Order: sequence, then C-alpha cells, then structure tokens
Amino acid sequence: MTPAELASVVLAAAHAVFEQRGLDRAALPASTVVERPRNPEHGDYASTLALQLSKKVGVPPRELAAALADELGRASGVKSVEIAGPGFLNIRLDAAAAGQLARVIVEAGAEYGRSDRLAGEKINLEFVSANPTGPVHIGGVRWAAVGDALSRLLRATGADVGTEYYFNDAGSQIDRFARSLLAAAKGEPAPEDGYGGAYIAEIATEVQSRRPEVRTLDDDAAQEVFRVEGVALMFDEIRSSLRDFGVEFDTYFNEKDLHDRGELDLALNRLRQQGHLYESEGATWLRTTDFGDDKDRVLRKSNGEWTYFAADCAYYLDKRERGFERVVIMLGADHHGYIGRMKAMAACFGDDPERNLEILIGQLVNLLRDGAPMRMSKRAGTVITLEDLVEAIGVDASRYALARYSSDSPIDIDIELWTRATRDNPVYYVQYVAARTAGVARNAAEVGLVPGDGDAFRPELLDHEKENELLKALAEFPAVVATAAELREPHRVARYLEESVAASYHRFYDNCRVLPLGDEEVTDLHRARLWLNNATRTVIANGLHLLGVSAPERM
Repeated sequence: MTPAELASVVLAAAHAVFEQRGLDRAALPASTVVERPRNPEHGDYASTLALQLSKKVGVPPRELAAALADELGRASGVKSVEIAGPGFLNIRLDAAAAGQLARVIVEAGAEYGRSDRLAGEKINLEFVSANPTGPVHIGGVRWAAVGDALSRLLRATGADVGTEYYFNDAGSQIDRFARSLLAAAKGEPAPEDGYGGAYIAEIATEVQSRRPEVRTLDDDAAQEVFRVEGVALMFDEIRSSLRDFGVEFDTYFNEKDLHDRGELDLALNRLRQQGHLYESEGATWLRTTDFGDDKDRVLRKSNGEWTYFAADCAYYLDKRERGFERVVIMLGADHHGYIGRMKAMAACFGDDPERNLEILIGQLVNLLRDGAPMRMSKRAGTVITLEDLVEAIGVDASRYALARYSSDSPIDIDIELWTRATRDNPVYYVQYVAARTAGVARNAAEVGLVPGDGDAFRPELLDHEKENELLKALAEFPAVVATAAELREPHRVARYLEESVAASYHRFYDNCRVLPLGDEEVTDLHRARLWLNNATRTVIANGLHLLGVSAPERM
C-alpha cells in the first residue's frame, strides 16, 4: 500500500464516521496526507486528520480520533491504529499491505515518483546564461546541474517547462571581447578592460583560419569580424560543453535579437501605457520605487543608448508573451541586488511579481585540491571552468556534488573525496546501490531465481524489520519528488537517495538474504525479496535520473 492509497483509506474512514454521526461532510477535505512518524516505534504512518477536523465539527479531537481509529482498524491492510497525544493517529500496516508496494514500484518502472502535482503550470526556466566571452565557469556549472535537475523535477510533477539560455551577445562586454581577440591576433597584450587566458588566443587563431582576409582589414573592420566570428565560436563551445555535461536547452535566446526586432521599444511602450515611465535629464526612467525598489532605473540613456535593464525588461515581456505564466530565473551570488528591481519591473508590467516571477540565487563554489581552493584554470586563466571540474572528478560526480546542496549555500568540492571509491563519497555510495541491485538481479537469474508475475508475489512474507524499513523508505519517493519540485530544491532528492534509500538497502542486504545459498531450494521468500531488490533499483535509477546522474549496472 502506497502512502497515497493509505491516505485514501483514512479519508474513506472519515467519511464513514461523519455519516454514522450525522456530521457535516462538507467539512471533510478533498484529500489528506499520511506521514512517516519521527520515531519508527510509533508505527508505519501517522495522520493528523482528527486534529484538523475537530474544531470544524465541534467534536473533541481524541473522541474523533477514537472513532476514526475504530473505523480504520477494520480496513483491509491496516494491522492496528493507536491514538497518541491530543489526537494523532499512529497506523501500522500488515506485512502484505506494506510489501505490496514493491510490486507497485516495479510495475510502474520509470513512472514511479511522477505525479500531476504541478499540472497546468507553464514555466520558463532560465539558467546558466553565461556571457559568451569565455568558457562556462564553475558558478555557471552549478546552475547547469541544479537547473537541469529542477527542470526534470518540474516535468516529473506535471508542469509544462521550457528551459532557456540567454546569450548576452550585445553590449560593451562583447566589444571588450572583440578587442581582446584582435589584440591576440596582433600579438599584443589584452586591453586593460579585456579578457585574458589561452582560450582568447585559440579563438583568435580559429577566426583567422576561417576568415584569413581579416589580416588585411583595418582595426575597426577586423574588430567587427572578430566580434561576429568570435562570439559564434564561443557560443558553439559553450553549447558543446553543456551538451557533454548532459544539459540541453529548449531555447537559446540571443539578446541581440531583442534589439534587432525592436522589442526594447515594444517594452518601453508597454511600460509607458502602464504609466510608469518618466523623462529626466534627457534619459527615460522606469519608476520602480513605486514597487519597492531602492531607486528608479534608467532604460534609455540621454545619448540614446539602451541600458542592460531595458533588455531585461524586453526579455521578460517576451517570455510572458510566449505564454509562460511563471518566469523562473537562476542567478549567481553577485546578482542578489537584481531581485528588487526585477520584481518591481514585473509589477510595472501589471504582473503579480510573487506569482509571475521567481528569482533563485546560487552561492559560490570552490574546487579544493589538497585542501586548498583552486584559483586558476589552465585554459581560462582566471576562473575554474566546467571542463576543469569534469576533468577532476567526472560528469556524474560533478552533477551530483553540485545538486546535492541547497543552492543558497556555498560549496567546497574536495577532489580527493569525490574521486574516492568508498562509502564516504556520496555519489559512489548511491551508485553502488544501483550496481549492487542490478548485480543481485543478474546473479538471481543465473541460479534460476526469477521474480515471476505479480500474481505469484507473496508480499506478506516481507515481514522482517529491515524489509519494512526499506519499504517505508521507497514509499517516500513520490512525496520527495513533489516537495523538491515545489520548493525548487533538487538537493532533497540526493539526500533522500543517500540517507533513506541507500542506507536502508545496505541494512536490508546485510540482514535479509535474497539469493539461495549453495543447493538451497528457491522459495517464495527469495522471490519476494527479489521484488524488493528490484523495486530499490527502480527508485535509485529514477532518483538519479532526476539529477542527471547515471545508475550503473556494474562498478
């Protein structure tokens, strides 16, 4: 019996009690939940339904709890119900009802854990969005791992998600990039405000290979060639690096397109219609202080140039015009000051900034070697890049390490720890369970132990304490996925896989033998435990998939 099925049983019992007592059934909720008690000795599940309904119907909570317990005690699959405290219900399932979950999970396969919790929500999720002036640095890599995991979680809970990468290919940073390429091509040092690193020389060489005529052009014309070709090459490299990291975007959006299509003027006119623009000192301002910003923001300078914030406004409007009801943007730690102005901007467009715009801020990442932070990349010169991280610990460990922590916490990634083939390496610990469960299934087939069809499954035989513990851990998965999606916290999935599933499986494996010994005859208990083993493999694989990490069959 899954937690959702038990919740339905509890609600059905409440309907019966209300009918027996002539209570107003309008007070009953459409659904309820059951939870794991903190102390396993208190039962398999707990419900607070009696406490929730007591005031509504004027019945003391313990009296209502007693009636619910009596009704629940007669339900199929419920072994016992105890009343605790002011009216908590502690519920124990019989072994058959608890064990049946293994069959549910195996038969659901990749669908186990998915739900329609966020069905109907259309979400635009923008993450990474590194400037095309250099390789993706380690801060951007964090958003690549977390953002991709979040997109998978949102889709697994029914949301309609569009992932997006915003290329800032217009503005002064692109001019500095082009000047840096031109300087490298001429064998000169980078401009004072330019970009350094071996990658600049590499790109400059590639541009000259593609466009040899650039050597004959004057500086202004050559710089334009380096701008166009260099940005294109950097785009390609960034996309390729992310693809190798397992991250693909539905849309790659160029800032330059906003300018070329006149969308900044469109946004300006929309904001003027809303009554939030004014002119001062020859510039056009957006009155964001009306909505809590610390100061008003310039959209167009007195010399006619657009500001970066004007492009932000146009880009937000573009997303909303494409039908996205919620715009989620992931930004680095140095962008915390953007939250107020962006929320105010959404309000200026007439949106609800709490409903339509969500901004997530990620903290810094340090890569440690021998306990000391690595500061310099071999290629980028000034920052640690995606390639540096992957070269150091691999894709799976990188993605798991970056998604394992709350994004608002700084991370230190110790190379020695994350490359260690021991249980203190979190990704190894979880992937080892994936491999072990697959190995058990292979070895079972070799000795003629097969799970058989569902009708032959004897769930009531799974009555060992460690079997029950593992079943309860597996039952939590759908709720963990839903909560992680709603709170935008993929790290909950990683911690659940480690602390709940992997830990419980190791204890189960040590105490409950799945395979027959020697010439021992294959029994229904062996088959039942094989179902539980395979159910664990399903949950581990599904959870790792949500994090973009592989579930190996061998290690």
